[in-house]
Amino acid sequence: IILLPGPNSLYVLSVAAQRGVRGGLADGLAYDIITRLAKLRSLFVIAQGTVFALDQRSVGPEEAGRTLNVDYVVSGTLRRQDKRLAVSVELVESRTARIVWADVFDHKLDDAFLALDEIGDRIVASIESEVEAAECKLAILRPPNSLDAWQAHHRGLWHMYRFNREDNQRARHFFEMAVRLDPTFSRAYAGLSFTHWQNAFQRWDEREPAIERAHDAAGRGLAADDRDPAAHWAMGRALWLRGRQDQSLTELQRAVDLSPNFALAHYTLGFVNCQSGDAEAAIGSSDHSRRLSPFDPLLFGMLAVRAIALVRLGRLDEAADWAVQAAARVNAHVHILAIAACCLAMIGRVQEASELLASIRKTVPSYRIEDFLAAFHLSPEAEALFRDGARRIGLG
Repeated sequence: IILLPGPNSLYVLSVAAQRGVRGGLADGLAYDIITRLAKLRSLFVIAQGTVFALDQRSVGPEEAGRTLNVDYVVSGTLRRQDKRLAVSVELVESRTARIVWADVFDHKLDDAFLALDEIGDRIVASIESEVEAAECKLAILRPPNSLDAWQAHHRGLWHMYRFNREDNQRARHFFEMAVRLDPTFSRAYAGLSFTHWQNAFQRWDEREPAIERAHDAAGRGLAADDRDPAAHWAMGRALWLRGRQDQSLTELQRAVDLSPNFALAHYTLGFVNCQSGDAEAAIGSSDHSRRLSPFDPLLFGMLAVRAIALVRLGRLDEAADWAVQAAARVNAHVHILAIAACCLAMIGRVQEASELLASIRKTVPSYRIEDFLAAFHLSPEAEALFRDGARRIGLG
Protein backbone atom coordinates (compact mmCIF):
# COMPACT_ATOMS: atom_id res chain seq x y z
CA ILE A 1 0.00 0.00 0.00
CA ILE A 2 1.37 3.38 -1.01
CA LEU A 3 0.69 6.82 0.42
CA LEU A 4 1.05 10.32 -0.96
CA PRO A 5 0.21 14.00 0.06
CA GLY A 6 -0.27 17.36 -1.47
CA PRO A 7 -0.73 21.09 -2.14
CA ASN A 8 1.50 24.03 -1.39
CA SER A 9 4.23 22.13 -3.20
CA LEU A 10 4.39 19.53 -0.39
CA TYR A 11 3.60 15.96 -1.45
CA VAL A 12 4.60 12.97 0.65
CA LEU A 13 4.80 9.32 -0.30
CA SER A 14 4.71 6.58 2.29
CA VAL A 15 3.87 2.88 2.39
CA ALA A 16 1.57 0.93 4.66
CA ALA A 17 2.04 -2.75 5.47
CA GLN A 18 1.40 -5.51 3.03
CA ARG A 19 0.40 -8.87 4.44
CA GLY A 20 3.00 -11.51 3.79
CA VAL A 21 6.76 -11.80 3.76
CA ARG A 22 8.83 -8.63 3.89
CA GLY A 23 10.98 -7.85 0.86
CA GLY A 24 8.60 -9.32 -1.72
CA LEU A 25 7.49 -7.86 -5.06
CA ALA A 26 5.01 -5.42 -3.46
CA ASP A 27 7.67 -3.91 -1.19
CA GLY A 28 10.08 -3.65 -4.10
CA LEU A 29 7.49 -1.91 -6.24
CA ALA A 30 6.52 0.51 -3.44
CA TYR A 31 10.12 1.52 -2.75
CA ASP A 32 10.77 1.90 -6.46
CA ILE A 33 7.80 4.26 -6.76
CA ILE A 34 9.11 6.31 -3.82
CA THR A 35 12.41 6.81 -5.64
CA ARG A 36 10.79 7.63 -8.98
CA LEU A 37 8.37 10.15 -7.50
CA ALA A 38 11.25 11.86 -5.70
CA LYS A 39 12.98 12.34 -9.06
CA LEU A 40 10.06 14.39 -10.35
CA ARG A 41 11.17 17.29 -8.10
CA SER A 42 7.59 18.58 -8.01
CA LEU A 43 6.78 16.22 -5.12
CA PHE A 44 8.20 16.21 -1.59
CA VAL A 45 8.61 12.51 -0.79
CA ILE A 46 8.93 10.99 2.67
CA ALA A 47 12.00 8.79 2.92
CA GLN A 48 11.89 5.00 3.04
CA GLY A 49 12.87 4.99 6.73
CA THR A 50 9.54 6.52 7.72
CA VAL A 51 7.78 4.19 5.30
CA PHE A 52 9.37 1.20 7.02
CA ALA A 53 8.59 2.51 10.51
CA LEU A 54 4.89 2.99 9.71
CA ASP A 55 4.79 -0.40 8.07
CA GLN A 56 6.25 -2.06 11.15
CA ARG A 57 3.52 -0.45 13.27
CA SER A 58 0.85 -1.73 10.84
CA VAL A 59 -0.39 1.83 10.28
CA GLY A 60 -3.19 1.85 7.70
CA PRO A 61 -3.71 4.45 4.95
CA GLU A 62 -6.24 6.62 6.82
CA GLU A 63 -4.19 6.78 10.02
CA ALA A 64 -0.99 7.41 8.06
CA GLY A 65 -2.69 10.24 6.20
CA ARG A 66 -3.63 11.89 9.50
CA THR A 67 -0.24 11.20 11.11
CA LEU A 68 1.72 12.66 8.23
CA ASN A 69 -0.80 15.44 7.58
CA VAL A 70 -0.92 14.51 3.93
CA ASP A 71 -3.35 15.73 1.29
CA TYR A 72 -3.52 12.57 -0.80
CA VAL A 73 -3.30 8.88 -0.02
CA VAL A 74 -2.49 6.35 -2.71
CA SER A 75 -3.21 2.76 -1.72
CA GLY A 76 -2.40 -0.26 -3.80
CA THR A 77 -2.58 -4.05 -3.83
CA LEU A 78 -0.48 -6.45 -5.85
CA ARG A 79 -1.83 -9.78 -7.10
CA ARG A 80 -0.17 -12.67 -8.93
CA GLN A 81 -2.39 -15.04 -10.87
CA ASP A 82 -1.03 -17.67 -13.24
CA LYS A 83 1.51 -15.82 -15.38
CA ARG A 84 0.17 -12.30 -14.87
CA LEU A 85 0.85 -9.53 -12.38
CA ALA A 86 -1.87 -7.00 -11.52
CA VAL A 87 -1.56 -3.90 -9.35
CA SER A 88 -4.69 -2.01 -8.26
CA VAL A 89 -4.08 1.63 -7.34
CA GLU A 90 -6.40 4.22 -5.79
CA LEU A 91 -5.74 7.93 -5.19
CA VAL A 92 -7.83 9.47 -2.39
CA GLU A 93 -8.02 13.05 -1.16
CA SER A 94 -7.39 12.76 2.60
CA ARG A 95 -9.52 15.73 3.67
CA THR A 96 -12.72 14.52 1.98
CA ALA A 97 -12.01 10.78 1.48
CA ARG A 98 -13.01 11.35 -2.14
CA ILE A 99 -11.55 8.92 -4.69
CA VAL A 100 -9.73 11.09 -7.20
CA TRP A 101 -8.52 8.27 -9.45
CA ALA A 102 -8.31 4.49 -9.55
CA ASP A 103 -6.88 2.03 -12.05
CA VAL A 104 -5.55 -1.51 -12.49
CA PHE A 105 -2.17 -2.11 -14.12
CA ASP A 106 -1.72 -5.56 -15.60
CA HIS A 107 1.39 -7.18 -17.08
CA LYS A 108 2.68 -10.59 -18.16
CA LEU A 109 4.97 -12.14 -15.58
CA ASP A 110 7.52 -13.61 -17.99
CA ASP A 111 10.13 -11.38 -16.35
CA ALA A 112 9.16 -10.14 -12.88
CA PHE A 113 11.63 -7.26 -12.85
CA LEU A 114 10.58 -6.04 -16.29
CA ALA A 115 6.92 -6.29 -15.28
CA LEU A 116 7.52 -4.27 -12.11
CA ASP A 117 9.55 -1.69 -14.04
CA GLU A 118 6.85 -1.11 -16.64
CA ILE A 119 4.03 -1.08 -14.10
CA GLY A 120 6.04 1.33 -11.96
CA ASP A 121 6.50 3.65 -14.95
CA ARG A 122 2.79 3.80 -15.57
CA ILE A 123 1.84 4.24 -11.90
CA VAL A 124 4.27 7.11 -11.32
CA ALA A 125 3.21 8.94 -14.51
CA SER A 126 -0.45 8.48 -13.58
CA ILE A 127 0.02 9.71 -10.00
CA GLU A 128 1.80 12.83 -11.24
CA SER A 129 -0.83 13.67 -13.86
CA GLU A 130 -3.81 12.90 -11.63
CA VAL A 131 -2.50 14.96 -8.70
CA GLU A 132 -1.73 17.79 -11.12
CA ALA A 133 -5.25 17.61 -12.53
CA ALA A 134 -6.77 17.61 -9.03
CA GLU A 135 -4.66 20.62 -8.03
CA CYS A 136 -5.68 22.49 -11.19
CA LYS A 137 -9.34 21.96 -10.37
CA LEU A 138 -8.84 23.22 -6.81
CA ALA A 139 -6.87 26.27 -7.98
CA ILE A 140 -9.44 27.33 -10.57
CA LEU A 141 -12.09 27.58 -7.82
CA ARG A 142 -10.07 29.99 -5.69
CA PRO A 143 -10.21 33.80 -6.09
CA PRO A 144 -7.13 34.86 -8.12
CA ASN A 145 -5.91 37.30 -5.47
CA SER A 146 -5.84 34.56 -2.81
CA LEU A 147 -3.49 32.17 -4.61
CA ASP A 148 -0.08 31.13 -3.30
CA ALA A 149 2.75 30.15 -5.68
CA TRP A 150 1.71 26.48 -5.92
CA GLN A 151 -1.92 27.35 -6.59
CA ALA A 152 -1.01 30.06 -9.12
CA HIS A 153 1.16 27.51 -10.95
CA HIS A 154 -1.72 25.06 -11.23
CA ARG A 155 -4.14 27.82 -12.24
CA GLY A 156 -1.64 28.57 -15.02
CA LEU A 157 -1.56 24.93 -16.09
CA TRP A 158 -5.36 24.86 -16.31
CA HIS A 159 -5.31 27.75 -18.79
CA MET A 160 -2.18 26.57 -20.60
CA TYR A 161 -3.76 23.28 -21.63
CA ARG A 162 -6.64 25.05 -23.37
CA PHE A 163 -4.29 25.85 -26.30
CA ASN A 164 -5.82 29.11 -27.44
CA ARG A 165 -4.44 32.62 -27.45
CA GLU A 166 -6.62 34.06 -24.68
CA ASP A 167 -6.02 31.21 -22.23
CA ASN A 168 -2.32 31.22 -23.05
CA GLN A 169 -2.16 34.85 -21.99
CA ARG A 170 -3.99 34.04 -18.75
CA ALA A 171 -1.61 31.16 -18.12
CA ARG A 172 1.34 33.51 -18.55
CA HIS A 173 -0.16 35.83 -15.95
CA PHE A 174 -0.51 33.07 -13.35
CA PHE A 175 2.96 31.64 -13.99
CA GLU A 176 4.40 35.14 -13.57
CA MET A 177 2.47 35.41 -10.32
CA ALA A 178 3.90 32.05 -9.17
CA VAL A 179 7.54 32.99 -9.80
CA ARG A 180 6.98 36.42 -8.24
CA LEU A 181 5.69 34.71 -5.09
CA ASP A 182 8.45 32.08 -5.20
CA PRO A 183 11.50 32.99 -7.36
CA THR A 184 12.92 29.45 -6.82
CA PHE A 185 9.88 27.67 -8.34
CA SER A 186 11.49 25.96 -11.35
CA ARG A 187 8.28 24.30 -12.57
CA ALA A 188 6.53 27.67 -12.80
CA TYR A 189 9.40 29.00 -14.93
CA ALA A 190 8.96 25.96 -17.19
CA GLY A 191 5.26 26.78 -17.54
CA LEU A 192 6.06 30.42 -18.25
CA SER A 193 8.56 29.34 -20.92
CA PHE A 194 5.87 27.15 -22.49
CA THR A 195 3.49 30.11 -22.86
CA HIS A 196 6.19 32.09 -24.68
CA TRP A 197 6.95 28.99 -26.76
CA GLN A 198 3.29 28.80 -27.77
CA ASN A 199 3.27 32.48 -28.69
CA ALA A 200 6.21 31.90 -31.05
CA PHE A 201 4.99 28.55 -32.45
CA GLN A 202 1.41 29.69 -33.04
CA ARG A 203 2.43 33.21 -34.11
CA TRP A 204 0.25 34.70 -31.38
CA ASP A 205 2.97 37.26 -30.75
CA GLU A 206 6.07 38.55 -32.52
CA ARG A 207 8.12 35.42 -33.06
CA GLU A 208 11.70 36.47 -32.27
CA PRO A 209 10.98 38.29 -28.98
CA ALA A 210 8.76 35.36 -27.92
CA ILE A 211 11.60 32.90 -28.67
CA GLU A 212 13.97 34.93 -26.51
CA ARG A 213 11.45 35.09 -23.66
CA ALA A 214 10.93 31.31 -23.86
CA HIS A 215 14.68 30.76 -23.64
CA ASP A 216 15.09 33.25 -20.81
CA ALA A 217 12.33 31.70 -18.68
CA ALA A 218 13.76 28.21 -19.28
CA GLY A 219 17.18 29.45 -18.21
CA ARG A 220 15.73 30.91 -15.02
CA GLY A 221 14.11 27.54 -14.29
CA LEU A 222 17.44 25.76 -14.67
CA ALA A 223 19.11 28.33 -12.44
CA ALA A 224 16.44 27.66 -9.80
CA ASP A 225 16.82 23.86 -9.96
CA ASP A 226 19.00 22.19 -12.58
CA ARG A 227 17.80 18.75 -11.47
CA ASP A 228 14.17 19.47 -12.27
CA PRO A 229 13.31 17.50 -15.44
CA ALA A 230 10.70 20.11 -16.35
CA ALA A 231 13.40 22.79 -16.46
CA HIS A 232 15.45 20.77 -18.97
CA TRP A 233 12.26 20.02 -20.92
CA ALA A 234 11.54 23.75 -21.19
CA MET A 235 15.11 24.48 -22.29
CA GLY A 236 14.95 21.70 -24.88
CA ARG A 237 11.83 23.24 -26.40
CA ALA A 238 13.35 26.74 -26.33
CA LEU A 239 16.51 25.53 -28.08
CA TRP A 240 14.41 23.84 -30.76
CA LEU A 241 12.72 27.18 -31.43
CA ARG A 242 16.19 28.65 -31.95
CA GLY A 243 16.98 25.95 -34.51
CA ARG A 244 19.52 24.18 -32.29
CA GLN A 245 18.26 20.64 -32.74
CA ASP A 246 21.27 18.77 -31.34
CA GLN A 247 21.38 20.91 -28.19
CA SER A 248 17.61 20.56 -27.88
CA LEU A 249 17.83 16.77 -27.98
CA THR A 250 20.59 16.83 -25.36
CA GLU A 251 18.42 18.83 -22.94
CA LEU A 252 15.38 16.65 -23.56
CA GLN A 253 17.40 13.48 -23.01
CA ARG A 254 18.64 14.99 -19.76
CA ALA A 255 15.01 15.49 -18.70
CA VAL A 256 14.30 11.82 -19.42
CA ASP A 257 17.44 10.72 -17.59
CA LEU A 258 16.39 12.70 -14.52
CA SER A 259 12.86 11.29 -14.63
CA PRO A 260 12.26 8.29 -16.94
CA ASN A 261 8.52 8.65 -16.25
CA PHE A 262 8.26 12.23 -17.54
CA ALA A 263 5.83 11.72 -20.44
CA LEU A 264 6.16 15.24 -21.85
CA ALA A 265 9.93 14.86 -22.22
CA HIS A 266 9.48 11.62 -24.17
CA TYR A 267 6.86 13.31 -26.33
CA THR A 268 9.07 16.31 -27.06
CA LEU A 269 11.99 14.05 -28.01
CA GLY A 270 9.58 12.60 -30.56
CA PHE A 271 8.44 16.07 -31.62
CA VAL A 272 12.00 17.14 -32.46
CA ASN A 273 13.00 13.87 -34.11
CA CYS A 274 9.85 13.44 -36.21
CA GLN A 275 10.54 16.55 -38.29
CA SER A 276 14.09 16.06 -39.48
CA GLY A 277 15.80 13.66 -37.07
CA ASP A 278 15.38 9.94 -36.42
CA ALA A 279 11.83 9.12 -37.52
CA GLU A 280 11.86 5.62 -36.03
CA ALA A 281 13.02 7.00 -32.69
CA ALA A 282 10.22 9.57 -32.89
CA ILE A 283 7.64 6.80 -33.19
CA GLY A 284 9.13 5.03 -30.16
CA SER A 285 9.03 8.26 -28.15
CA SER A 286 5.44 8.93 -29.17
CA ASP A 287 4.33 5.44 -28.21
CA HIS A 288 6.14 5.54 -24.87
CA SER A 289 4.73 8.96 -23.95
CA ARG A 290 1.20 7.71 -24.63
CA ARG A 291 1.76 4.59 -22.53
CA LEU A 292 2.94 6.76 -19.66
CA SER A 293 0.14 9.34 -20.00
CA PRO A 294 -2.76 7.96 -22.10
CA PHE A 295 -5.06 10.90 -21.24
CA ASP A 296 -2.48 13.67 -21.47
CA PRO A 297 -3.64 17.19 -22.45
CA LEU A 298 -0.97 17.01 -25.18
CA LEU A 299 -2.23 13.70 -26.54
CA PHE A 300 -3.02 15.39 -29.87
CA GLY A 301 0.68 16.25 -30.16
CA MET A 302 1.80 12.73 -29.30
CA LEU A 303 -0.45 11.35 -32.04
CA ALA A 304 0.67 14.00 -34.54
CA VAL A 305 4.34 13.19 -33.89
CA ARG A 306 3.66 9.63 -34.99
CA ALA A 307 1.86 10.86 -38.09
CA ILE A 308 4.71 13.15 -39.21
CA ALA A 309 7.29 10.41 -38.59
CA LEU A 310 5.23 7.98 -40.67
CA VAL A 311 5.04 10.51 -43.51
CA ARG A 312 8.82 10.69 -43.55
CA LEU A 313 9.00 6.88 -43.61
CA GLY A 314 6.64 6.75 -46.60
CA ARG A 315 3.85 5.03 -44.68
CA LEU A 316 1.23 7.54 -45.75
CA ASP A 317 -1.94 5.54 -45.09
CA GLU A 318 -0.88 4.93 -41.50
CA ALA A 319 0.14 8.57 -41.16
CA ALA A 320 -3.32 9.74 -42.20
CA ASP A 321 -5.04 7.47 -39.70
CA TRP A 322 -2.89 8.71 -36.81
CA ALA A 323 -3.27 12.34 -37.90
CA VAL A 324 -7.06 12.01 -37.94
CA GLN A 325 -6.94 10.73 -34.36
CA ALA A 326 -4.84 13.76 -33.41
CA ALA A 327 -7.23 16.20 -35.07
CA ALA A 328 -10.19 14.61 -33.27
CA ARG A 329 -8.88 15.68 -29.85
CA VAL A 330 -10.99 18.55 -28.50
CA ASN A 331 -8.02 20.83 -27.79
CA ALA A 332 -6.16 20.17 -31.06
CA HIS A 333 -4.92 23.46 -32.48
CA VAL A 334 -4.85 24.59 -36.10
CA HIS A 335 -1.42 23.11 -36.94
CA ILE A 336 -2.71 19.67 -35.90
CA LEU A 337 -5.72 20.08 -38.19
CA ALA A 338 -3.33 21.03 -41.00
CA ILE A 339 -1.25 17.89 -40.45
CA ALA A 340 -4.37 15.74 -40.73
CA ALA A 341 -5.73 17.60 -43.79
CA CYS A 342 -2.44 17.30 -45.65
CA CYS A 343 -1.95 13.63 -44.74
CA LEU A 344 -5.45 12.78 -45.97
CA ALA A 345 -4.87 14.71 -49.19
CA MET A 346 -1.59 12.85 -49.80
CA ILE A 347 -3.48 9.54 -50.09
CA GLY A 348 -6.45 10.89 -52.04
CA ARG A 349 -8.97 11.21 -49.20
CA VAL A 350 -9.75 14.69 -50.47
CA GLN A 351 -13.32 14.95 -49.17
CA GLU A 352 -12.23 14.31 -45.57
CA ALA A 353 -9.29 16.66 -46.03
CA SER A 354 -11.59 19.38 -47.33
CA GLU A 355 -13.80 19.06 -44.25
CA LEU A 356 -10.76 19.65 -42.07
CA LEU A 357 -9.76 22.57 -44.28
CA ALA A 358 -13.14 24.14 -43.55
CA SER A 359 -12.43 23.80 -39.81
CA ILE A 360 -9.05 25.42 -40.32
CA ARG A 361 -10.59 28.34 -42.23
CA LYS A 362 -13.21 28.78 -39.53
CA THR A 363 -10.54 28.94 -36.82
CA VAL A 364 -7.90 30.98 -38.69
CA PRO A 365 -9.34 32.35 -41.98
CA SER A 366 -5.95 33.48 -43.29
CA TYR A 367 -4.14 30.19 -42.55
CA ARG A 368 -1.87 28.93 -45.35
CA ILE A 369 0.62 26.13 -45.83
CA GLU A 370 3.42 28.66 -45.33
CA ASP A 371 2.16 29.23 -41.77
CA PHE A 372 2.40 25.51 -41.12
CA LEU A 373 5.87 25.14 -42.64
CA ALA A 374 7.17 28.20 -40.80
CA ALA A 375 6.11 26.66 -37.48
CA PHE A 376 7.99 23.38 -38.00
CA HIS A 377 11.54 22.43 -38.98
CA LEU A 378 10.74 19.74 -41.53
CA SER A 379 13.27 17.95 -43.70
CA PRO A 380 13.13 19.03 -47.40
CA GLU A 381 11.52 15.72 -48.38
CA ALA A 382 8.81 16.01 -45.73
CA GLU A 383 8.20 19.65 -46.63
CA ALA A 384 7.65 18.66 -50.28
CA LEU A 385 5.08 16.03 -49.27
CA PHE A 386 3.13 18.47 -47.10
CA ARG A 387 3.22 21.10 -49.85
CA ASP A 388 1.78 18.57 -52.28
CA GLY A 389 -0.99 17.61 -49.87
CA ALA A 390 -1.83 21.26 -49.28
CA ARG A 391 -1.92 21.95 -53.03
CA ARG A 392 -4.49 19.19 -53.57
CA ILE A 393 -7.01 20.86 -51.24
CA GLY A 394 -6.22 24.49 -51.93
CA LEU A 395 -4.34 25.22 -48.71
CA GLY A 396 -2.10 27.57 -50.68
